[in-house]
Amino acid sequence: MRTTASQTGNDRVEILPVVDARQLDAFIRLPHRIYADDPAWVPPLHIERRMHLSPRHNPFFEHGEGQLFLALRRGEVVGRVSAHIDRLFNATHPDEPPTGFFGFIEAVDNAHVFAALLDAAQGWLRARGIVRMRGPFNWSINQESGLLVKGFDTPPAVMMGHARHWYDAHMHTAGMRKVMDLLAYDYTREMRAPEKFLTLAQRLKDKGDLHVRGLVKRELRAELDLIMDIFNDAWSANWGFVPFTAREIRQMGDELRWLVGEHDVAIATWKGEPAAFTVVIPDINRMIADFGGRLLPFNWAKLIWRLKFAGPPERMRMPLMGVRRKYQNSTIGAALALAVIDKVNTYHRDRGVQGAELSWILETNMRTRKLIESTGARHYKTYRIYEREIP
Repeated sequence: MRTTASQTGNDRVEILPVVDARQLDAFIRLPHRIYADDPAWVPPLHIERRMHLSPRHNPFFEHGEGQLFLALRRGEVVGRVSAHIDRLFNATHPDEPPTGFFGFIEAVDNAHVFAALLDAAQGWLRARGIVRMRGPFNWSINQESGLLVKGFDTPPAVMMGHARHWYDAHMHTAGMRKVMDLLAYDYTREMRAPEKFLTLAQRLKDKGDLHVRGLVKRELRAELDLIMDIFNDAWSANWGFVPFTAREIRQMGDELRWLVGEHDVAIATWKGEPAAFTVVIPDINRMIADFGGRLLPFNWAKLIWRLKFAGPPERMRMPLMGVRRKYQNSTIGAALALAVIDKVNTYHRDRGVQGAELSWILETNMRTRKLIESTGARHYKTYRIYEREIP
């Protein structure tokens, strides 16, 4: 399939589906051109991107399907996008219209290129009975989500995206409207939960009602099953929620095994029931920024050394946190959340970590936002989700 946007002359934009290895390589390498003069951008590892895009390696494709596209102008690759359907999303939200997604969008500063890419994604989705397009998601809401619209001057944290300042304007010009913002908070080592909550948590611990522990790494599979059980319950009523599948949990364990230690996870039980958790991971983007996207032949050894022997990481990221729904909107729920955050924060503060990113949080989740802001954490990045109807 080959499609062409309506422009004529030198501004004509041609859209090609990615169907071979050469085109996939162009898809992966395009961001190096887009961000060539942006000191905040961190090149993702090419080998990781290939696996993430691969139906053979990414368990998303057990419940999803997709197509990658390239935009060419005068024979040069100037943009990229994906169109994809997540059957698990539509099964989880049966009352919503059939929804498809776009993702991985990158392009030069040209409104025609953005419009052509989004039209190509929409056309692919329309042919499959989809009536609403939403994104960007790379591939699902449980992976990289949103388009950066605030916070361009600092590097993205691990598993978070980056963008150029012109992206948002071109999205709106192409008819995409904002539907949700995802917020990232900057948390420094001096910050801590409010004293009243720490005092409450300590009193509950002294009574034996509240217990907070770290990860039992030798039982990682069972621990991940427990964490995902809490997560899927805690987030089930949230906007855009899609549950983790069993294979996604297994893959997460394989990926986290070499990144996460026993002190990087906190699990809280309330009266004997596992009720809350949090997970932090080293922000390895700080460690791979000079790799240029290449792990081989020698950068893998540098990364292992930096992870294991170069001292504590400069920053962490907290990508997962949850409190069971029945404890939310209560003082006990707040105490559970702040207790798990404080446990991992205390450990990493004492070992010299300078700060962390807490991300992401729905802009409408005021309960969690207020909880995080009560520690002094500062909202410093915004990632936007857009949508439009498909006629």
